[in-house]
Amino acid sequence: MKRFIADNGSVIVLLALCAYYSFVTLGEQHPNTPAAGREVAETILDASPPAPAVVIVSRDTAQDRTFTDAVRQAVESGGGTVLAVVNGAPTDARMALEQVGGAFKQVDAIATNDAASEWGPLQPDRLQQASQKFPGLIGVKVFKPRSYIWPSFLSRENLVNVMNQNAVIAIIAIGMTMVIITAGIDLSVGSLLALCGVTTAVAVQQIAGGANAGTIGLLGACLIGTGVCTLCGVFNGVMVTWFRVPAFVVTLAMMMVARGLALIVAVQYQSALLGGGTEGTPEAVKIEAISFSWLGNGSTGGIPNPILLMLGLYVAAHVVMNRTSFGRYIYAVGGNPEAARLSGVPVFGVLILVYAICGAMAGLAGIVDASRFEGGRPNAGEMYELQVIAAVVVGGTSLAGGEGRIFGTLVGAMIIAVIQNGLNMAGVASYEQKVVFGGLILAAVLLDRFKRQ
Repeated sequence: MKRFIADNGSVIVLLALCAYYSFVTLGEQHPNTPAAGREVAETILDASPPAPAVVIVSRDTAQDRTFTDAVRQAVESGGGTVLAVVNGAPTDARMALEQVGGAFKQVDAIATNDAASEWGPLQPDRLQQASQKFPGLIGVKVFKPRSYIWPSFLSRENLVNVMNQNAVIAIIAIGMTMVIITAGIDLSVGSLLALCGVTTAVAVQQIAGGANAGTIGLLGACLIGTGVCTLCGVFNGVMVTWFRVPAFVVTLAMMMVARGLALIVAVQYQSALLGGGTEGTPEAVKIEAISFSWLGNGSTGGIPNPILLMLGLYVAAHVVMNRTSFGRYIYAVGGNPEAARLSGVPVFGVLILVYAICGAMAGLAGIVDASRFEGGRPNAGEMYELQVIAAVVVGGTSLAGGEGRIFGTLVGAMIIAVIQNGLNMAGVASYEQKVVFGGLILAAVLLDRFKRQ
């Protein structure tokens, strides 16, 4: 039992957190999905006269529009008629109802969601008053999706959002896991993320063709940004191995250098846009190529692309760490570098490659960030290194080296994501959350120490 808890403690913690947040967020849910829209349409078709005339009302949001589209398609497929579709404010709903009712068109039903059903023009007394002036509104009924009891935390939208918003942290954590297993550390990953984002954005605008950039040009720009971060990782590895500088010192210096370079590139680019005569500002470098946002904001099969990328990288990293000689070399170097050297393991090469992979993962995360925000942000990734280290340590990787699992890191990243999501839902300020994450890192380190004893 002790061994089972030691090996699966992070999974137990994640399940316990999910159970806790599910309990505290249990409440009435009001669906606003395409499925809910089809349900409303079916209710109207069953409860109204044949070929009912329907007005659809909702807010002007992307989710509400998918709801109204589903209602319209289902009503028309069932033989009904959609007189008007309103995606806007209460005044828009009132004007649409008055226009339809004033044209002597009988309105049989109003399809809406829970949020819009609270609007004044859709209240029974207001509809009764309006029907006296507009005969077409006589006897009109309001239909909305049925509510149900379910935890807000376990809603599909929230779970997908939790994973999507923390995919960047999880991607960087892959490289950090390899580094920490070798008993090293990399504090520069947040700054490398920003440097990659800015470098890629400038490459897209200046080399790939800007708004007219094609797929090949965008891939080339991404390779340039990732390559710069990979070279920074190689530099870290060389300093740690050949010059025997402590990893903490080397990566701390790289953190400041990379952040400075990201700001310099952004300032010089903005200055060049102004003709070079005035000093630029450290603003985000906007990427005009519309297709570039596909990676950060697009989805495949209903799943956001950052999540798919994250899962694919974890599968590949798991195979590398558990099915290849390189993965075994990483564990050997972290367990006892001298014994590994005497056994024929190329210790220096393994360490350099591990730091290069960590830099590449930070660069790839920077591309996702730039794609999500449609620009390279020189201030992106601040304090990310602490969240990444927390995810790796909470996932069971020992700071002493030689022990850790890629799957554990994924679980650790999800623990950090769930805690952050729960704190946000509870209204905890971002600066107060830093106290929680700091305590979490300390608790994970103490747990690792007790486990070793």
